[in-house]
Amino acid sequence: MGEQRRAELVRYDATSRAFVPFLGGISAGETDFSRDGQWVTYVSYPDDTLWRSKLDGSSRIQITYPPMRAALPHWSPDGKQIAFVATVPGKSWKMFVVSGDGGNAQQLFRDELQEVDPTWSADGKTLASGRLEPTKNEWTITMIDMPTRAVRTLNGSQGMFAPRWSPDGRYIVAISYGNGKLRLYDVRSDKWTTPDLPITTFGYLAWSKDSTYVYFDTVLSNDPGFFRLRAKDLKLEKVIDLTKTKLFIGQFGPAPWTGIGPGDIPLFPRDISTQEIYSFELQKR
Repeated sequence: MGEQRRAELVRYDATSRAFVPFLGGISAGETDFSRDGQWVTYVSYPDDTLWRSKLDGSSRIQITYPPMRAALPHWSPDGKQIAFVATVPGKSWKMFVVSGDGGNAQQLFRDELQEVDPTWSADGKTLASGRLEPTKNEWTITMIDMPTRAVRTLNGSQGMFAPRWSPDGRYIVAISYGNGKLRLYDVRSDKWTTPDLPITTFGYLAWSKDSTYVYFDTVLSNDPGFFRLRAKDLKLEKVIDLTKTKLFIGQFGPAPWTGIGPGDIPLFPRDISTQEIYSFELQKR
């Protein structure tokens, strides 16, 4: 049996309640859009290479090449840089920053600590990320001052990963690794809140453009869907039922990526992979 792995990037149309191709239905996911709405960066499937283009597909450039595998790119607020994580065979996932115009990507730290989910502060001066301390086997959220590369641990973030900074800089949302709880950090008060939710399996997190909602999926649960949580009062709402939707699972983590696009439209990589059965005859020489 042979398989050709391929995804189709789709958006959810609330009027027709159907999935329709987005960006021409490219085989990609992990999209992120510059704040001026002019540019998109994404990871191409199944080769996990990083690309950047305008929304109409023009001015497209490839940023990373095999054997490097890239994941989770995010534009800086000024649209001049892209932060992402990447790995090569036998090495840990590490954070990189590259110019929005392409060129050589700069690895932030040369140690072997695993780093995932880089997310920008509103002013673009700080990157937050999940970092695994191998001696303690514990995730923490680290804050990197980009001008100096100074690193500190976010207060109370032991055991948490997958941080996402709200566009207005007010909140950081993350996932507790041990119990699967969603945690919300208020930057102003320096306090964490744990919403009382009937969910213990969270997928990818994404903020609405106005910082009102946190979107996430529950694809790995018994109730697969796409939800949003309102930050001010922690009201939960199910946006889409994903029970009958087959999504493309990439090589970064066990769950498929999900996210939102311009206008807070839900985006998904639909799995359109094909499988064929082959046979061949041995020839005697």
